Amino acid sequence: MNLTTIVEELLSDTLKTSLPLFKPELVLCVTIVLMLLVRVFRGGHLIPPFLLALVGSLASLWSALPQNGLASWSGLEAQELFTGMLVYDSLTAYIRIFLLVFAVLFVILSQLTGIADREDGQDYYTLVLGATLGMCVMASANHMLTVFLGIEMASVPSYVLAGIVKGRSRSSEAALKYAIYGAGTAGVMLYGISLLCGVLGTAHLPSMAAELVAIDIPNMISTGENGRTLMVLALGGLMLGVGLAFKLSAVPFHFWCPDVFEGASAEVDGFLSVASKAAALALLLRVGFGLGYQAEIQTDQLVNTSNTAAVTLTVTPAGEESSADSQFHLLQETPSNAEDLQAGPLSPVRRFFVVLVAIVAMITCTFGNLAAFGQTNIKRMLAYSTIAHAGFMMMAAAAAVGLVGQHTEHAQTAVSALLLYLAIYLFMNLSAFAIIAFLRNAMQSEEIKDYAGLIRSCPVIAVMLTAVLVSLIGLPPLAGFWPKLRVLQSLYEAGGPLMTLVLVVAALNTAIALIYYLRVAKTMCIDEESDSRGPVSLGFLPSAYAIAISVPVLILGILPDEIAQWADQAARQLFH
Repeated sequence: MNLTTIVEELLSDTLKTSLPLFKPELVLCVTIVLMLLVRVFRGGHLIPPFLLALVGSLASLWSALPQNGLASWSGLEAQELFTGMLVYDSLTAYIRIFLLVFAVLFVILSQLTGIADREDGQDYYTLVLGATLGMCVMASANHMLTVFLGIEMASVPSYVLAGIVKGRSRSSEAALKYAIYGAGTAGVMLYGISLLCGVLGTAHLPSMAAELVAIDIPNMISTGENGRTLMVLALGGLMLGVGLAFKLSAVPFHFWCPDVFEGASAEVDGFLSVASKAAALALLLRVGFGLGYQAEIQTDQLVNTSNTAAVTLTVTPAGEESSADSQFHLLQETPSNAEDLQAGPLSPVRRFFVVLVAIVAMITCTFGNLAAFGQTNIKRMLAYSTIAHAGFMMMAAAAAVGLVGQHTEHAQTAVSALLLYLAIYLFMNLSAFAIIAFLRNAMQSEEIKDYAGLIRSCPVIAVMLTAVLVSLIGLPPLAGFWPKLRVLQSLYEAGGPLMTLVLVVAALNTAIALIYYLRVAKTMCIDEESDSRGPVSLGFLPSAYAIAISVPVLILGILPDEIAQWADQAARQLFH
């Protein structure tokens, strides 16, 4: 095969396959460029930046929707894009739609609260859409370079957004802290990536998994040979985890989160707590499945194990059903079970991932809930709440990766629980931070004590915020109950001493969270209103927006089936 043929094939793949499936990101890119250029042209100032950002977000969302509706996810086949740098599958489609729906709602929120004034509107919305673009790349990353690139594309605009409010020293301090922590963790993560890629000789996640099979880690552990190689791999994995933990604000890389949330505006806090966490959790699944589970091996790639075995995956023709028993063909001199071999070569990788993530998740969830107790600032309290929820969702990721080796159906349940959690978490947290932003504009305060007696002066908003807080606890009949229940179910199905401990910790943390969430509700609904505070009025549009995004928290608690089916379809197709 000569160079001309290679170039022609690359161009054909890029133009016919990769670019059409990359359309939503391209629309965001075009919108960002237009946002930057509009001020150059005469009369460009007449185009509201909000309108341009909203149209671009809606167009990107429209292009991300499957042609035959969301039900078509059941037939979605995974495809690598741009020579394996990205992958398009049901997880990519789900998270991308999630991020773009959030972007549309966030752009509207920013306009209603007035955080993006006309002078800096282009800059603000460019940063928002740029961060969203980076998060979409994170969700579809299939190569270590795009893992790092996606994280940095999402992080750098977020640093600026944290300090976007002019004239506030606390906002500038928050941005500086965020940037310093981010730069440090990025360096550590990049060094870890270089260690992993140096040992395995590739940065492509499926190829890295194949190399991990080839070096036969179980045999290395049992014989004690090549101990240095194992140490380098473990160190590289830990350093890669530092970058992911930073994006998730997981303990002990959470220090930036409370200070940044308190110093930044409530709108930006909502962006960081929802979109950033969703992209980081999707990337966590990508890395866990990419390195710990071989979902697809080309037929011309024979991976030799220590007992001269080779595993190949036959390609199932379109329209024909395949099963776990018929997918793998084992060619070896001694008889063995295909399922055991599938679980065997990469089981140490999964075990390393599961133990690390499960322990960090338990500590993160517990610390977040305990630290939220004594907070007097509502944004700082919700920052610790975000940390706790990140830990809870990490538990589902640990269960999914731990189950995928031998119990794919249960792994699907865990992934579905995580995806459902993210969808409902969008409405819960965005509602909370939107209401806080509107109340800040009306009351000029973000202290919990100033919410006293809010039920008397602003009853609808007080009821909506109370409902959202109760949903964040995970109590029925509100929407937050269902994802927590499904996460607990996936932990139970995972079994084993570690997952049982995680299950107990998760249940206890749900009970602990009752106290600080209900403390805010008690302040609003029972405490006496302060004499110094005047009447609180949000206006029609802010009130309508707050109600519109809070209502799904009530409806999905009673009728969760539709959104749960979308999550189930996306999770089911991920392993096919």
